Amino acid sequence: MTRLLLVLLLLTGCATQPPRSSGERDFLFVWAGAAAKEQSDFLAVIDLDPASPTFAEIFATAPADGPRGGAHHTEHVMPKDGILLANAFGSGRTFLFDLRQPRQPRLSSSFAGAGEYMHPHSFVRLPNGNFLATYQERGHGNERPGALVELSPNGQVLKTSDAADPAVEPFIRPYSLAVVPALDRVVTSSADMHAKAISRAVQVWRLSDLSLIKTVVLPAPPAGKQNEDPAEPRVLSDGRTVVVSTFTCGLFLLRDLEGESPFAEFIHKFSDTDACALPVVAGRYWVQTDASVPGLVSLDMTDPSRPREVDRLVLASDEHPHWISLAPDGRRIVISGGAKALQTRVLLARIDPGTGQLTLDSSFKPKGASQPGVSFDRAGWPHGKVGRAIPHGAVFSRRGQRN
Repeated sequence: MTRLLLVLLLLTGCATQPPRSSGERDFLFVWAGAAAKEQSDFLAVIDLDPASPTFAEIFATAPADGPRGGAHHTEHVMPKDGILLANAFGSGRTFLFDLRQPRQPRLSSSFAGAGEYMHPHSFVRLPNGNFLATYQERGHGNERPGALVELSPNGQVLKTSDAADPAVEPFIRPYSLAVVPALDRVVTSSADMHAKAISRAVQVWRLSDLSLIKTVVLPAPPAGKQNEDPAEPRVLSDGRTVVVSTFTCGLFLLRDLEGESPFAEFIHKFSDTDACALPVVAGRYWVQTDASVPGLVSLDMTDPSRPREVDRLVLASDEHPHWISLAPDGRRIVISGGAKALQTRVLLARIDPGTGQLTLDSSFKPKGASQPGVSFDRAGWPHGKVGRAIPHGAVFSRRGQRN
C-alpha cells in the first residue's frame, strides 16, 4: 500500500508539473556599445539557466553594422516574434536582431529616419504587429520637435504625426511612450537626449489615427523640480491607468485619459535629484531606478493617487543604475546601462510579487567571480577582440524560447 501511494503521488506530481524540455533555456539579451568607438555595437546573449555549465556567461554575440552610435534603448520586453529592436541613438539607426535561435543571434536589418524625422528612441509593439516609435527631432540640428511614427515590422514608415504644439509647450522632444489599447490612447513623454533645453510636456494621442489629443504640461510640485524632463510612461496592471516618471525623480498620474482633456497630477517624489531613470511595473508594484539611493525603489500602487514605498534595494555606493527590465515570470529584474561601476556590469535583482520586496541575486555571476553580475570589461568576445563594452538595453527571453 505504501509503495502504491508513493507511485500515485509521483504520477500526480508529474501531471501537475510537467518536466522542462531539454531544449528550453532562459537567456538575457544585452545591447552593448564598444568603448572603442571604431568597433561595432553588438548584442550579447547571457545564459540564465542555473543548471547550465555556462550560467552567467556571455556565450554568443551579434555585431551591428554601419556607423557606431553608442548602444542605447531596446524594446522593454522580448517580442513574441523573436525579432528585437535595438537603438543606436547617436547614429540615428535602429537594428533588428533575429533571436529566435538565441545561441546563434544574427543581425536581420536596420532603419533610420522617417522622412524628415530623425533619431528614433523608443518602441512599443502594437496588436497588429506594427510598432510605434518616438522620433526626437525634425531635420538636422535639433531645432524642431520630432514625431510619433507607426512602422511596419521591418521598419517601413506607415504613418507620422508631428509632435509640435508651440502654443502649449515650445520645446518638445518625444522620448518614450506607452500604448493603452483599452482606451484608444498613446502617451508620449518629452526629454531631450542632447540636453538642449528642459521640457515638461506629456502628450496624449488617439491610437486609432495617431491624432494629437492634448499636450499636458506637468504641474509644478509643492517644492522642487520633479516635473522637468518627463521620462517613462507606463500602463499599470489594470490596463487603463498611466503613470509617468521624470528624470528629476517625480511621479505623475494622468487623469481623464479616456476623455478629450486629460491632465496630470503629481503623486510622488523619489528624491530631490535628477538621478532617476527607467521603471518597471511588476503587478501592483512600481519599481524605479534612483541613482541617488543608489538602487531601486519599490512602490505599492494599489491606490495610484497615493503610492506607498514598501522597499529599497540599495546597491554599492559606486553602482548607479539606469536601465531595468522585468522578466516574464514577474520575479526578476535586470539592471544595466548605469554609471560608475555599473557602466560595464549587468546585475539581476528579484522582486517578491506578493510584497514588493527587492533583493540582489547574488548567485548571478560566472564561475570564479568574486562579486555578483556579469562584467563587460573584457578584451575578447565571441565575435572578436573589441575590448571593453558598455551595456545598456537588456531584456529577458520569453518563456519556452528554444535553445
